[in-house]
Amino acid sequence: MYELTLNVHSLLRWLVVLVGLVAAVRSLGALVSRRPWTPLDDNAGRWFAMSVDVQTLIGLALYGLLSPITRTAFANMGEAMRDATMRYWAVEHVSLMLIALAMVHVGRSRSRKGATSAAKHRSAAIFYTLALAAILAAIPWPFLPQGRPLLPGF
Repeated sequence: MYELTLNVHSLLRWLVVLVGLVAAVRSLGALVSRRPWTPLDDNAGRWFAMSVDVQTLIGLALYGLLSPITRTAFANMGEAMRDATMRYWAVEHVSLMLIALAMVHVGRSRSRKGATSAAKHRSAAIFYTLALAAILAAIPWPFLPQGRPLLPGF
């Protein structure tokens, strides 16, 4: 069950990144071109938030229930904090991803409540770009010590 869930989580990251790129680029482009807010802009934010929500639920299942790595870390957090790889999985990865989740939802809320199209695009551009940056920073890229394959199971 752990391996399957981990592979799904690892593959879904690309959907999150793709949808996040679309949402961020749409909002940045619209801000620069002064394009009015459209239902497509709202949908881009909605899909970004939903993809991050699903990914977070799967990640939290791994974190709290299924992962032998976090289970080992929770057994002795003091020792886990001295090991860079254990600290990454027990604290850094989950913290950055929860920050990204919050930024996506703040951006979505603020963009929907903005008084003008410019205000809506500005909120979306700022928060979606910051969320995407946090997500990209927290991905366990293969070249990192705690790295994972780009396409697991293939």
